[in-house]
Amino acid sequence: MGVELLSNVQIASHSVNTPLSSYVGKRIASPAPVFVSILRAGSIMVEGLLDLCPEASVGHIGLYRDYETLEPKEYLNSVDGNLSGKQVVLCDPMLATGGSAIYAINLLKSAGAKNIRFACILAAEYGIKQLNEHHPDVSIFAAATDKHLDDHGYIVPGLGDAGDRIFDTIRKH
Repeated sequence: MGVELLSNVQIASHSVNTPLSSYVGKRIASPAPVFVSILRAGSIMVEGLLDLCPEASVGHIGLYRDYETLEPKEYLNSVDGNLSGKQVVLCDPMLATGGSAIYAINLLKSAGAKNIRFACILAAEYGIKQLNEHHPDVSIFAAATDKHLDDHGYIVPGLGDAGDRIFDTIRKH
């Protein structure tokens, strides 16, 4: 998925002097992409992307879901205030209601981002529809989709809470 996410990154020629000769190779042109994790679970996806593109910068958006309203609540935003001209890859393993992705994309756009791609491991059809309605200019990259959400806004059959699975924790709701 990372290769597809970065398929539109601009490449530039780059000269390298070796002990024997000079060589003209390729590297990612400036500015390098920005990988943004919706905490906490998005961090594992950013780690993998950094293996492909170590020169990228990283930002974090901390959100949690209000279990009564299912609306996202922000507790952290470490994203660069000027994303103009930069490709941004927003990572969150699950796209369920779409609320967190929509909220985070609103933040990214307020910082000037215009070239945004959203990456997830599993998406519900409802979340895809919501994200497309609110941000039709954002491409969605999902490894798999499930049909629906339960009454708590969880993807069915889904994977459970992505953060709990990744970090082997259990939260009481």
